[in-house]
Amino acid sequence: MTTGPYDGTPALTGEQLVVIEQSAEAKVLVTAGAGAGKTHTLVRRVEALITDHGLTTGDILILTFSNAAVRELRERLSRHQGRSRHVRVTTFDSWALEILSEVAADIDWRTCPFDERIREATQRIQDESTAPEWLDELRHLVIDEVQDLVGDRRELVEVLLEAYDCGFTVVGDPAQAIYGFQVIEDDQRAIETNRFFDWLRSYFAGELVELSLTRNFRARTAEARSAQRFEKAVRECTTLAVADRVHEDLRAELATLMSFGDITVPFIRDSLGDTSVSTAVLCRTNGEALLISEWLHTEGIDHQLRRAAQDRTAPAWLNELMLVGNSAPALTRQRFGELHPLLVEATADTDPERLWRLLLSCAGDRAGRSIDLSRLRDAIALHRLPDALTAQPPHPLVISTFHRAKGLEFDRVLLVDPGPVEGDENLLGVDVADRARALYVAMTRARDEAYRLDLPEAVRIVDRSGLRLVRRDRRSGRWARFGYQRWKRLGIELMAGDIHTHHPAGRHGFEDDARSLQTYLRSHVAAGDEVELVRIDGIPEDHHIHVAPGYALAHRERLIGVASESFRRDMYRLMQQSHRYEPRNWPRRITGLRLDTVETVAGEGAAGSRAGLGDLGVWLAPRPTGLGRFHYDFTDKD
Repeated sequence: MTTGPYDGTPALTGEQLVVIEQSAEAKVLVTAGAGAGKTHTLVRRVEALITDHGLTTGDILILTFSNAAVRELRERLSRHQGRSRHVRVTTFDSWALEILSEVAADIDWRTCPFDERIREATQRIQDESTAPEWLDELRHLVIDEVQDLVGDRRELVEVLLEAYDCGFTVVGDPAQAIYGFQVIEDDQRAIETNRFFDWLRSYFAGELVELSLTRNFRARTAEARSAQRFEKAVRECTTLAVADRVHEDLRAELATLMSFGDITVPFIRDSLGDTSVSTAVLCRTNGEALLISEWLHTEGIDHQLRRAAQDRTAPAWLNELMLVGNSAPALTRQRFGELHPLLVEATADTDPERLWRLLLSCAGDRAGRSIDLSRLRDAIALHRLPDALTAQPPHPLVISTFHRAKGLEFDRVLLVDPGPVEGDENLLGVDVADRARALYVAMTRARDEAYRLDLPEAVRIVDRSGLRLVRRDRRSGRWARFGYQRWKRLGIELMAGDIHTHHPAGRHGFEDDARSLQTYLRSHVAAGDEVELVRIDGIPEDHHIHVAPGYALAHRERLIGVASESFRRDMYRLMQQSHRYEPRNWPRRITGLRLDTVETVAGEGAAGSRAGLGDLGVWLAPRPTGLGRFHYDFTDKD
C-alpha cells in the first residue's frame, strides 16, 4: 500500500494508513474530528478491502444517512476506476425498503413512514426465517457518521451486527452528534446521544479495534481552527451544568472572532457578494435564517436559503424534457441528445451523459436503453428521483442553520451568536449538550475565514425587552411573527407543499389559462423574485374543517398559483386563539415572500389533459419561501 498520491488524491497520513490496512474481519471503530478526511479514508479502506484483502464488491455494504452522502461516496469511489466503484452504497431507508420489498412483497412499503420501515426491517433481520438469504454473503459493513445513529436506525445496525458475523469499519465524531432531537421521548433522548459507541465497546469487548484520525485537513488558518481546542470538552459534555459551560465557552470564543462589519457599507456588501469565494451565514434556528434572508434581500444581496436535506424539488427542465418528448412513450438516447441543448437549466453546467445515466437509474426501460416517460412521471410523483437531480444547485452565498450545515465546508463562514441557553425551563441536559455540539459543528465549517456576524435589531428574534416576536407556533409547527398583544398574528413561514399541485393553475380568477401560465412560469419567473399571497374572496374560511380562506400566489400582480389545503389548515391553526375560537379576521395580503424555485410537479393526468398540457400529468409550479408579513384590510394602505 502506497502512501503517495493515488489517482490524484492526497497522500495518506500514518493514522489513515493504520485504518486502511486493518484486515477484512476486523471490527474497527474510527473516531475522527471535523475535517479529518473521514470520507477519503473510507474510500481508500473500501479499495483496500478488495485489492489487498480479497473481498468482492458484493461482499461489502456501505450504509449512510442521506442521498447526498450516497452520491458523494459513489463519485469518490468512481474516481479510482477500480472495482470499488461497484460496491453497494445506499441509505438506511433505501436498504430497509429493499429488504421489505423482497421478504414481504405483498405490502406497498413505499406508502409507509420511514421509521416504520426501519422498525419492520429490523424485525425481519432479527428472525433468521424471515431475513433475506443474500445477507449471509455480507462480509464487511461500512458506515460513516455513526454519531448520528439514534433510535430505530441504531437498533437496525445493532441487530444486523449481532445476527451476522462480519467485519466492519464505522467512523464517527461524538462532538458532532446533533440529531438526538429526533428521539421524541425525553427519557430516551437523554440516553441516545452517542449510545452506539457505548454499545460497540460493550458488545465487542476484546475484539473492537479503536483508532483515531486527528489531523484537520479543512481548516487552513488560526481563525478557522478556533473551535478545535474545545473538541474533547464538546464530546464529553452530558450534564446540564457541564453542557451549559461548554456552550458558553464556545460563545466566548466566537466573540473573539473579528466582526464581519456592517453590510450596508458598500465595500463590505460587495465583498459578501464575491462569487469567487464560497460563503455561509450560519445561525441556530430556521426562524433566524428566514429573517437574515429577508435582510439580505432588502440589501440587494443575492443568496440561497438552504433547505432541509429531505426537502427536494424536481427541476423545471424535467417538465421541458417531458413536454417536447411527449410525442412518444419513451425517450431514446439519440432523442435526448437532440433535446438537451433546449433544456436551459440543464445545459448551463451539466454533462448530458451524466444526466442520461441519472434518468435511466429511475425511469429506464427493462433493456436500459430508453427513458419510459410514464415511469419518469411516477418517479417525480413518488419522490424517487436521484438526489443529484433534486438537490439545491451550488451557490456562492448560503444562509443555513447550524444543523443543515453539517457535513459541508466553505471558504468563509459568518457565525451568528446563538445566545445563552438560559430562559428555557423545558430544556434537558441532553438538549443543552446538543446545542453546544451544534455550535461546535458551525464553528468548524470554515476553510480559511471565520467571522462573527452581528445582526441589526430588526433581524433579531428577541427584541430588547426579551420578548420573542418571532417564534415557532406550536399549533402549526411553523415560524411566525407575533405582536406585543397575545392575540396578534403578524406573519407566517412558507414551506414546501404550500402551493396546490394536483391540478395546474389557471382559468378561473387568473389572467392566464393553464397553458399561458406555464409559458409565463417558464419565461418570466425566476428564483429570488418577489411574490405575495392574496386572499381569494370567493373561497371563504370553513370552520367545520378548520381551513383558512383561499389564497393565490401573485408575481408582479399576476396570479401564478393557488395555496394548498395544507397551508390553509396551518394558517387556521396559527390564527386560532383556542380550540373553540373561530378566527374571523384574515390578512388580505401576505408579503415579504420570495420564489425559491419553479419546480416540476406531477398531478392528475386528466386535469393536465383538460388543460392542454398533455396526458402525463406533469407541469410547472412555483414554490415560495420566506417569513411572510400580514396586511389586514384595516391597516393596508396600498
